[in-house]
Formats: sequence, C-alpha cells, structure tokens
Amino acid sequence: MRCIPRTACGSRKGRAKSRLIFAAAAINLIATASAQAADPISLRDMGSFHVGGRLVEISGKPVKEVTFTPGGVPAKVDPNGVYQVEQMYVQYFLPANEHGAYPLLMWHGGGLTGVTWETTPDGREGWLTYFLRKGWSVYNSDAVERGRAGWAQYPDIFKSDPVFLTTANPFERFRIGDGPNSYASDPAKRKVMPGSQFPVEAYENFVKQGVPRWTTNDDATIAAYIAEIDRVGPSIVMVHSQSGSFGFKVAQARPDKVKALIAVEPAAIGDPAKVEALKNVPILIVYGDYIDRDSRWPKMRAAGVAFADSIKAAGGSVDVIDLPQVGIKGNSHMVMMDKNNAEVAGLIQGWLERKGLTK
Repeated sequence: MRCIPRTACGSRKGRAKSRLIFAAAAINLIATASAQAADPISLRDMGSFHVGGRLVEISGKPVKEVTFTPGGVPAKVDPNGVYQVEQMYVQYFLPANEHGAYPLLMWHGGGLTGVTWETTPDGREGWLTYFLRKGWSVYNSDAVERGRAGWAQYPDIFKSDPVFLTTANPFERFRIGDGPNSYASDPAKRKVMPGSQFPVEAYENFVKQGVPRWTTNDDATIAAYIAEIDRVGPSIVMVHSQSGSFGFKVAQARPDKVKALIAVEPAAIGDPAKVEALKNVPILIVYGDYIDRDSRWPKMRAAGVAFADSIKAAGGSVDVIDLPQVGIKGNSHMVMMDKNNAEVAGLIQGWLERKGLTK
C-alpha cells in the first residue's frame, strides 16, 4: 500500500488500520463472488406447521418424581393421560416469482428427515433451494416419528423398538461403498464405488443426519401425508427411498390432488390392486448407478418397474429413467446429495416442464 503524505501509514496504528481495510475488502470480494455464484432467494412467505396425528390416552402407569434440571426442585410427573401423537412437521418456502403450477412436496426416506433435501454433506446447494430458485413453492417435511415431528412412547403407542444405524451401514447399503465390508474407520481404507459421485470426503456429515426409525408406523405416516395434501391442496409429490410407497399410496388415496409424482429410488411400491387410481397422475421414477452390484436393489428396482408397467397397462403415464442409460453416471442411493445433484435436478425440472406443470 502506497502512503499518502501526512497520513499515519508509517505508524503502528496506521498499519493496523490498513490491515483492517484490506480484510474488509477481501470479505467484500468473497461476498460478491458468492452472490454471483448463487443469486439471493426472494420469498413472499415462509413458515411451518404440524399436521395429522391423533389423541391417545395412556393409563395404569406409576407416578414418577423427576428433577428436570440438575440442582432443581423435583416435580411429580403423572404419565397417565391424553397425548398428541403421530403428527408431522412441515416447513414451507413460497417464492416471490412462482413458476410451478402446483406446490412441490418433498418427502424423505427411512432413518432421515427433511434435511435430506436442504443441503449436501459437503455444503453444496440441495434440491430444496434448487427447485425454489426455479420458482417452485416447496414444502419440506419431517415425517411421523422423525426430527421435529417428535416421538411417542413405545410399546404403548409406537409398537416396536426404534431401529438405529451404525456409521458403516449407510456407506455399505446406500451404494456409496462397494458392498459389504467396504467401510473402514480410516477414510483412506474405505472402498468406494468406482466413479462414485457421492462426496465421500464428507461422509461423517451425512451420518450425523441419521435419526431412529420405526418399522410399524406406516399407517400413521400415510395418514399424516394425506392430511398434508388435504391442507396444502393440489400438489406435486417428490419421494425418496422408504417414502416411495407412501407417495404411491397417497396418490392412490388422493388422485385428484396429486398432480404428479416423482419417485427417486423408491424402495417400495403402492397397492397393486389400486393401480387404476394412478392412471391420471404423471409419474417419474429415477434410479441411480451400481444397481447390479448390490444384493437388494435389483429386486427393488424390478418391483418398481413392474409396478410402473401395471400403471401403464391401466392407461397411466410413467417414465422410468436409469441415470447411467442417459449418460449420468456414478450416483449413489442419495442422488440428491451426489456431486452431480444439480444435473439430476435439471433432468427432473425438464420433465416437469414437458408435462406442462410449470407456468
């Protein structure tokens, strides 16, 4: 920095001031670059609500004395009474310039929450904001038993113990690692699928998203999703993994309100006896890579394709896309988190546009 005559540039105070000026300039440059990389999102509204659920009465339990805070005064807690349970949490973002013909509802998979759609383990933009930028009103939920939806007692209300996953389980089961025993505590020793697009360097951030799940709450979850559809109105539903069956079954229950269904690697299907209900619901099913290298996914994909064929036989419209067959390779089960997630989102956006679901 060149000193201007009669300034304190040569003094200690002047040099400190100069460093502050340079630091501020650097911050401004970084902020400008970030703004250019991703323009600000303009919303007309945002908020949240809980929906669904029921009241359940529990009786016959002993009264307990509980100290809620260390050093606090103990209080008697009577667990007998009426509880609100099986509700679902929904957060919504409404863009200032809406281009989607209907709201987009995002439903996560098993052992996960709405965080699935918000961002990626390595901090890139997730599908929630991707589609929000495209002008979609986005409703992102934590389903029954997950995250901000809350838990309930078991076995009094939830009829089974929760399932918790080890750190290794998703790595080996979600086609991130190359099958059984591919995970290692040492990242350098992990065996990743060849050409994988998953951000394996941030895998620990992914497993931090995991929450317990129950295997006996499907009916309550479907009831809550139906309640969401009834509240929001005609919508497009995007599902992933476990919520695949929820999406199909809710569409079968509300075919007039589900205007399209996007199933990203659905782990299960709807009711085969009710495929007729889906004939007017445009459906897109997307599968990632490495399916033939896995022990379970060939069967799950075959079930999904067979269900799609039965819908088409009933007069419905279903597009099944295997990403490697259209030149998009390396995707794990967590397609929305992979490094090419924007490319896959663009494929889905294009499908929505071709179906006349944008305005």
